[in-house]
Amino acid sequence: MDKACQQFTDDESLCFPRSHEERLPRVVVHFEVQPGATMSWRVDANTELLVQGTRVWLTRAASPYDHWLQIGETFRLHRGERVWISADGNVPARLSLTTHPVALQGRLARLLERCSSLGADIFAPRSR
Repeated sequence: MDKACQQFTDDESLCFPRSHEERLPRVVVHFEVQPGATMSWRVDANTELLVQGTRVWLTRAASPYDHWLQIGETFRLHRGERVWISADGNVPARLSLTTHPVALQGRLARLLERCSSLGADIFAPRSR
């Protein structure tokens, strides 16, 4: 065996050197929500939620709407928002969170976007 290949969960990952422009491998976290339990967390990165096992109730802090997600449905969660999830029924809900890490250059763009969304004009002259 004269060369080794890393294994990735990303379908687009191949066994040859990757350029910096290609996507990074995805990160998938699987967990269960027990019947009658409610979980809450703040989303660390833009994520896609996949529902398995049973229907779930989802609500977000910044939204006036509640969402009932059926088995097999996906829902996009945005970085920084707080969410609450509860299982509906007598069986645990199995959930998967999938995140595609962004390259370092994307982080700077997100930081600038966040500053502008907060009303900060970083290019404006400073007052004395």
